[in-house]
Amino acid sequence: MALAWIVSALALHAATALAHPLARAATEPDPDNFVNVSLAGKTYTNKESLSPSVVFPTRSDLLPPTGSSCVWPDPSNFTESTGDTLGGIGSGVALKRGSFIQQSDGTFTGTIVVQPDRGFNVDGTIDYQARHHNIDFVLSPYYGDDDLDFDDALETLQLTYRDTLLYTERNNQKTTGLDATGVRPAALVGQVMDPPLPIAPSNSHLTIDAEGLVINSDGTFWTSDEYGPYIYLMSAEGSLLMAIEPPNAILPMVNGQIDFTSVDDPDTGRSGNQGFEGLTADPTGNTLYAMLQSATMQDGGGDKDTERYTRLLAWDVSSPLSGPPPLIGEWVVPLPLSSKGKTFPQSEIHFVSEDVFLVLSRDGDGHGGDDNNSAYKQADLFDISGATDIHGTKFDDPSNPVAPNGKLDKSVTPAQYVGFVSFIDDDQLARFGLHNGKPADQTLIDAKWESLALAPCNDPSFPDDYFLFTVADNDYITTDGSMLGQPYDAGLDNDNQFMVFRVTLPGATVNIA
Repeated sequence: MALAWIVSALALHAATALAHPLARAATEPDPDNFVNVSLAGKTYTNKESLSPSVVFPTRSDLLPPTGSSCVWPDPSNFTESTGDTLGGIGSGVALKRGSFIQQSDGTFTGTIVVQPDRGFNVDGTIDYQARHHNIDFVLSPYYGDDDLDFDDALETLQLTYRDTLLYTERNNQKTTGLDATGVRPAALVGQVMDPPLPIAPSNSHLTIDAEGLVINSDGTFWTSDEYGPYIYLMSAEGSLLMAIEPPNAILPMVNGQIDFTSVDDPDTGRSGNQGFEGLTADPTGNTLYAMLQSATMQDGGGDKDTERYTRLLAWDVSSPLSGPPPLIGEWVVPLPLSSKGKTFPQSEIHFVSEDVFLVLSRDGDGHGGDDNNSAYKQADLFDISGATDIHGTKFDDPSNPVAPNGKLDKSVTPAQYVGFVSFIDDDQLARFGLHNGKPADQTLIDAKWESLALAPCNDPSFPDDYFLFTVADNDYITTDGSMLGQPYDAGLDNDNQFMVFRVTLPGATVNIA
């Protein structure tokens, strides 16, 4: 079949950087590269980058006819099974349950589920159906001393596109990526109460700008959204089961009315296009956490000088279809600042252990961004054990900001935040033929890294060591794209990129079985 040929060719030409046949046969990271940080009495270690960027072909004109072979002359663009350009895949990722396996040759295989956002929308939002893709991988960790050139580095994380799952909503309607300028009234659907939902007036479909992704043990999954910002529970087949509505302090309100548009900032609630970027769950799957990309409007949102104090929320989702999941926790998290006091928003979170989370904070610079030189892209850590739980307090009312004009209320203690894994360390990038800053070529690190996933290294000598996967959102930028049956040229070829790090996370609990 045609897809089989695509998969075979992709596995040969799309890879990232880990084990290399010409390098020394090292099996552990070099201690000289270790970076240690302390948080809440524990030491966490970034042992080194094991895989640089994976270039994932997204070529729209290379779909072969059934039974033919396919040669990939260009890694800049590839079309997935729906006919749309495969892009934006780093918006949310998760490892498929039960897929991660250590092989006898020291490699690791598995399936990574990647979720794009709302389609190519540089020129405006489009009627793009939310979805996720299944991609098989072979990870061959590279621990050698020598720097690899870019072509050699591409031999170390092999990727194979498998299939795509499309999301549907009530009455089996397609979801859409169009701007949410309409509101569907709250309604009882069977035994489930839908809150007021963001819709596109042109077709009345639920509009989703998908970001976070959590896969449950039964195959259902949660996806977080920027418009609501809501969190949706989807069936294993991709159909809407229920929606979680956040407190009033989070909902976008204009003149006292809910207004889901992402184009303009509301009066209160999440700022425009700054919804629930971060989503994760504890290992039991019974507690779901979501974090806003930056502060709410009443807490200084919409301005990088004042939007530092964002919110992490937690729900009990042990029985999500028996009634609205109760909010059980809410904390303030201080995002990192530039040397000029500008906020670096967060793009993803990941549960590590009780009270401890990874968080991906970054600027928007790099390949496909405003500037070639990035100043901050990191997977950091924060701890909420000493933070004030504000759920159910006056701060859930938008008229009572927790950080008016960006100044945190004195009664509130925020989470403890520490820097951890830098994605733009020059030495680590050079190990795989990558760089930060000019020139703007294929080896320039992508601008928008938006996802995190953990898998155990299965090293009995280092039981707390994990592989940290991260994937970039390339915004579907290609000179040869296809979306909804129409060709487009974004003026630049910005490849999808993956990276893998090895980290020590004492006490971490990761359930991907």
